[in-house]
Amino acid sequence: MSIVRSGVVQRGPDVSRVPEQAAKHIIIIGGGIAGLSAAWYLQQKAKQHHLALHVTMLEASSHWGGKILTERVDGFGDAPFILEAGPDALLTHKPWGVTLARELALEGQLVGGNPANKRTFVLHRERLVPLPAGLQLLVPTLRWPFMRSPLFSPWGKLRIELETLIPSRRGTMGAGDESLADFVQRRFGREALETLAEPLMADVYNMASSRQSMLATFPLYPALEAQYGSVIRGARSVARQHQRLSIQPAQPFVSFNGGTQTLVDALVSQLAGSLRLRSAVHRVERLAEGTYRVVLTDGSYLMADAVILAVPAHVASSLLREAALSASTRLSAIGYASIGNAYLAFRRHDVPHPLDGYGMVVPRNEGRHIDGMSWTSSKWAGRAPADHVLLRIFFGGPHTRDLIALENERLLAVVRAEVAALLGIQASPLFQRVYRWQDGYPQYEVGHLARVDAIEAELPAGLYVTGSAYRGIGLPDCIRQGQEAAQRAVTALTAPLATLVS
Repeated sequence: MSIVRSGVVQRGPDVSRVPEQAAKHIIIIGGGIAGLSAAWYLQQKAKQHHLALHVTMLEASSHWGGKILTERVDGFGDAPFILEAGPDALLTHKPWGVTLARELALEGQLVGGNPANKRTFVLHRERLVPLPAGLQLLVPTLRWPFMRSPLFSPWGKLRIELETLIPSRRGTMGAGDESLADFVQRRFGREALETLAEPLMADVYNMASSRQSMLATFPLYPALEAQYGSVIRGARSVARQHQRLSIQPAQPFVSFNGGTQTLVDALVSQLAGSLRLRSAVHRVERLAEGTYRVVLTDGSYLMADAVILAVPAHVASSLLREAALSASTRLSAIGYASIGNAYLAFRRHDVPHPLDGYGMVVPRNEGRHIDGMSWTSSKWAGRAPADHVLLRIFFGGPHTRDLIALENERLLAVVRAEVAALLGIQASPLFQRVYRWQDGYPQYEVGHLARVDAIEAELPAGLYVTGSAYRGIGLPDCIRQGQEAAQRAVTALTAPLATLVS
């Protein structure tokens, strides 16, 4: 089956390579990493089980990968600058991203963060202060580095240490969801919320800590509270177990030498079936049990035995109004926020700061106009030419929403003023870039997982939703969800296929 990357959408799948009565057609709507992963695992399962499956992927835009977009900027030295418009890494404690890279024969292109700069700074009283060694987000696994850190007041340190004496919620994991703000203040106090949890945890999900679901975003902490009665006791116990078993902490995240688009390009090049860009879908119709018609905006349509929607929740809601009204209504309740980032490139001698870390986060109470900064050329090798610096500045979070609406000229003026104030850079950048993702970030509000459970339960057989809006926003999470959607679709189709392909 040939790969079709653009062109006119046909009115039916090409199933000439398999007996017509045996072929099952699965349509994937959305060509981001979740949709591409679903297509890959459908292809792998079809080979493994000798199933006659035909897969069509429909992507409305002109490129694959969604928010995964790598830009190379040449002309400033011995190598290009490498810029990521979206995610720049795969978390290794979530193995699905690295596993997929290995399946695609990309393991040799994986690269870890620069170990010489393995620390993060927090802006504290207008000074950049490194996070103390052994601090795992909220949990000080090493006492003395934590106690010596100037990040917290004496009372703030004492309040965090007193977490071991705070009674746990009875049956925490079964007691219902709560917000990140409520959980952190209950266990660690307000200072920990403002200094650590909001810049390190809430900003990852681009939402206010008072609305962010703890179970959907950081379930490990409620689990430790439930099992050990204390988050700190639980984390320290796990650390001691790892030490006894000589388990060395892995590189926390990896990327690719050429940027994250390497993963997308490899997937597209190795997928069979029909991959179609500029193919926007208007609606999905349910004709009968297990039979769907996918109508495109140009009036053409495709028939399918199953449909996987790997698009934002509000898009899925619109497409499913006729096929699954109740699920559509729930999907529309998943909110979104915009986010953006800007890049500035400099000659190294124009940057007075040593940039001896991965970057910095900015707590709300510092009153700055950015959310944080990644020192990209310090974090990753090969992201800038020799003797050059690449900075990535984040904006559009809960406390900098107003920057999203600014025109580039005004926005970059704000960003450059912040960089000058925080790093002392007075020189003009060699170049600058701005990337914005309008309504690009799903909001995991309190009760999110219960809503997702209800959506999945209300979808009729043969309809599946997957992607960042549901059970994780990171690349490995989206890859896992694409894999799970593929598995559910194959499981549903295997029984009728078994008698036809045996």
